[in-house]
Amino acid sequence: MLRHIALSLALIIAVPTFTLAQEESKVVITTDAKPTDAAAIQAAIDKGLAFLKSKQNPDGGWTNDKQPPAINALVLKAFAQDSKTGASADFVKKGYDKLLSYQVESGGIYKDALANYNTAIAISALAAANNPEYQTAIDKAVSYMKGLQWTAGVIGPKGESVAEADKAMWEGGWGYGNNARPDFSNTQMALDALHDAGVNPQDPAFQRALTFIQRTQNRSESNDQAFAGNDGGFFYTPARGGESMAGHIDAGDKKEPRSYGSMTYAGLKSFIYAGVRKDDPRVLAAVEWIKKNYTLDENPGMVLGDPKKAQNGLFYYYHTMARALAAYGEPKLGDRDWKADLTAKLLSIQKEDGSWVGVERWMEDNPVIVTSYVVLALQEIQKAK
Repeated sequence: MLRHIALSLALIIAVPTFTLAQEESKVVITTDAKPTDAAAIQAAIDKGLAFLKSKQNPDGGWTNDKQPPAINALVLKAFAQDSKTGASADFVKKGYDKLLSYQVESGGIYKDALANYNTAIAISALAAANNPEYQTAIDKAVSYMKGLQWTAGVIGPKGESVAEADKAMWEGGWGYGNNARPDFSNTQMALDALHDAGVNPQDPAFQRALTFIQRTQNRSESNDQAFAGNDGGFFYTPARGGESMAGHIDAGDKKEPRSYGSMTYAGLKSFIYAGVRKDDPRVLAAVEWIKKNYTLDENPGMVLGDPKKAQNGLFYYYHTMARALAAYGEPKLGDRDWKADLTAKLLSIQKEDGSWVGVERWMEDNPVIVTSYVVLALQEIQKAK
């Protein structure tokens, strides 16, 4: 599962100082971070992109034969969205040629496996190029990806269908591909792709996805599954009785899938992309969970008795956080200036060579993936209100 820039010497960056306290199992954070100069953000992006450019292969890609083409798409989106580079630079166009070489007749953009995961990220990268020459490829990929969504009439490789009682909670979701069991990580990436491709929020694919989104939120008023909790956060999948990468909470007569950060930001973003209003109770519940668990030191909810596990998926979390809060469109979460906080955190952990890197889990020990996540997160901060 893939989950999930050097600064000018003349610039002074406010680096955060964190104080953590536990009260009723809620993490409270204070920081002295101040809004960071836009030039500092761009300088960090510049060095990150320089690192990524240095890792490009002669064939135009950033992967080897055993790695998924989605990695190329993450890198390309970062370059395409950069005002200094853009999608028309020769080396970027070569990268897009490599990415499109993976498109199959059905419209999917993948190699061997992980059809939805790869196709979704590729759509977002192609859309970022804003190049009319790519529109036909985008349209084919969107059509293919819609066909992977679990809905009435879809039959999986083992004869599965959402009409079966134990598959009902699959409705509206996406898995890694080939109609595999759906999860919210793949679903939110598919919804990112639809949004980036300009698909209307009222499109049936978005509206069907709302069923799956609701069933992945711990909010029993809108989640019709018996395992649902009530903290407003999100977990990995409602399949198999509710699964969470953060484990479960023993709630007496049932086990509730534990909410955690990356999926909760994904839930917030997905509701907004599907046209749900910010004052909707489901959105408000997600925002409340985020406020109560606000932190940049870990992927909240992932501790599981081992602080090291809280670092799992950390950069995927940062990227999802930035994109979700940019979509949410509020400059602050309560009294938190999230853009200043996140910028200061990301700039403070950049490597001398311009890269970022995390722990091994979910391939976050790969600096090409992680640097792409961070550059994309910083670009969301640049675009945010």
